[in-house]
Amino acid sequence: MSADEVLDVVDEQDRVIGQAPRGEVYARGLIHRCVFVRVRDSRGRTFVHRRTPTKLVFPSLYDMFVGGVVGAGESYDDAALREAEEELGVSGLARPEPVLTFLYDSEGGGGRWWSAVYEVRCDLPVAPQAEEVAWHAFLTDEELAQRLDTWEWVPDGRMAYERLLAHRG
Repeated sequence: MSADEVLDVVDEQDRVIGQAPRGEVYARGLIHRCVFVRVRDSRGRTFVHRRTPTKLVFPSLYDMFVGGVVGAGESYDDAALREAEEELGVSGLARPEPVLTFLYDSEGGGGRWWSAVYEVRCDLPVAPQAEEVAWHAFLTDEELAQRLDTWEWVPDGRMAYERLLAHRG
């Protein structure tokens, strides 16, 4: 999505209160909607990637989710499937399963957004978008845990991951 893409602006209860271009939403710190999709393969490994340096938000950081903003009038469910297929470079992916939602509040006034966390299994060969993903691999839970304190992760993805782990117990 470009800075001109229109997003729904929502309130603290996730009710739509208006619409604005993505660039304006970011510049004004308006609450909007995002999806986070944890992708696992048949061996239970998690898709991890490093964002490209040209990303508008959190360039060059690592993430254990694929996803992004929800477009104006788009449902969380539709955005989760769209984003997962786009970022993984696949088609025919099963519909991601919703797990939890939370209002992300970034430190330092960087913005707030409703975050819907999903999970999906992908056994298709992935071909991530070069403009979105600079590096990728499927990591075991142990490999991911070893890198949590050594790699620089996107803060909202890191929070979504911690909430997902707590939710799963």
